[in-house]
Amino acid sequence: MADGKSDLVPKPSGAGHRRLAPVEPAALKAFAHPLRMAMYTELQRLGSATASQLARSLGESSGQTSYHLRQLERHGFVEDDPLHKGGRDRWWRPVGFDLTEPSLMRDPATAGPVRAIVQQVIAERAAALSAWFSSLDPTDDDGPGLLSSSTLALTREEAEELTGELNGLLTRIADEIRDRTPPDGAQRFRIHVDVFPLDGAGKP
Repeated sequence: MADGKSDLVPKPSGAGHRRLAPVEPAALKAFAHPLRMAMYTELQRLGSATASQLARSLGESSGQTSYHLRQLERHGFVEDDPLHKGGRDRWWRPVGFDLTEPSLMRDPATAGPVRAIVQQVIAERAAALSAWFSSLDPTDDDGPGLLSSSTLALTREEAEELTGELNGLLTRIADEIRDRTPPDGAQRFRIHVDVFPLDGAGKP
């Protein structure tokens, strides 16, 4: 990732919703806007929301969030939530996407937006983990959660196979529950999967 030539590139996705093909450069540039990225992150956290709800969460006007939601919709990053139909308010949910095309990091026209998006993803992951840890109740030992790290010596092919299997499992489960009404007792879980080489590890 550091030199922009690795195939093991970041793959942000809106968990629980369908995934797009790799994004086009114009869409990538449209997404790499601070408020749009913040809105997308908030939609991931909530599952879906209205423009007014996003405005309250982010301290913006509903006119601003409505405008930027339409721009995100134009480029395929958000869509109507089928679980909230028929009401007066329009509910939006995030649409997953990936950045697996290596040329996006190599092309000067898109390298900047890619880096901005990935940096935002990394910062949001750190903030989400910190918030989860800070909210832990030491008297509650029944809450599910996992914070695990493994370091393996793998060939490039083995690493790509591992990432494919992990992503395939998450995609399958996400597709199965994508449009269902959440059952009683369901709560939102965030799943992070990071696979990346350690600089200098195993090199002469």
